[in-house]
Amino acid sequence: MTRFARLLALLLCLSVLGGCSLVRLGYGQLDTFALWTADEYFNLDADQKEAFVKRFTRLHEWHRYEQLPNYARFLESVRARLERGVTRDDALWVTESVRQRYRTAVRRAADDAAALLLTVTPEQLAALQRQWDEDNRRFVRDYRLDQDADAQRRERARRVLSRIRDWTGHLDDAQDRKIIALANEMPLIHGLRHQDRLRRQREFMQLMGARGKPREFAQRLGHWLANWEEGRNPDYHHRFQEWVQRQADFYTAVYRLLLPHQRTAVAEQLQRYADDFTRLSRRPAARAAAGR
Repeated sequence: MTRFARLLALLLCLSVLGGCSLVRLGYGQLDTFALWTADEYFNLDADQKEAFVKRFTRLHEWHRYEQLPNYARFLESVRARLERGVTRDDALWVTESVRQRYRTAVRRAADDAAALLLTVTPEQLAALQRQWDEDNRRFVRDYRLDQDADAQRRERARRVLSRIRDWTGHLDDAQDRKIIALANEMPLIHGLRHQDRLRRQREFMQLMGARGKPREFAQRLGHWLANWEEGRNPDYHHRFQEWVQRQADFYTAVYRLLLPHQRTAVAEQLQRYADDFTRLSRRPAARAAAGR
């Protein structure tokens, strides 16, 4: 998936697993952020910016009033499952639920995305490739792919601990050690992820090189966005599926390591985010009546 495509698809549901900071800090300004990002990648002209704002505003409104209530219910369901005692199946259910919500968003966004992408010039595609090259270098650097396996594991452990602390608060030293040990049992997959990113970028450029009729292009684009697994290297596909299963085991084991107050912190944060989604999804009259 390209970053631009994710923006057009309003993949806010993924923020559920990353702390939901966008919900609290900037959902109302998402159109400004989206335009800035699209311009950063494509160097849009004035007409393209105007068209982007018009289409994105319509998409944003749909997402806010029709999708956010669904996200709130999803988070409340996650909380209920955690309170019953998290299982491997629960972790896999969360992953699949996020994927389904992504696909819902891209199906809605595909026609508008296609209409905008039909106006992109060869010079703008060259600008996109330069930005991708920068992103790819950053990905290699951030995940230590230019270093040895031990360095990659240390970086992964740092990211995992940071992500868990965002939800639980402080972890004690014993918890840190156990979580790192669990993480070290997981396969290193970011090198393969990097190669798959490059594959998707190549596919996007091929798609843009054969835009053809608008309706056919929109259909091909929508299919490509919603079915990102197609075209994967078979070895990577197999290893990725294994990684998904093992990640579910990892987070199930981590949750069992949490102390009661840490589990409470996770549940309370989930509820806060669900409340945020509910509040944001209220139409102006309803918000005014609620005094918000």
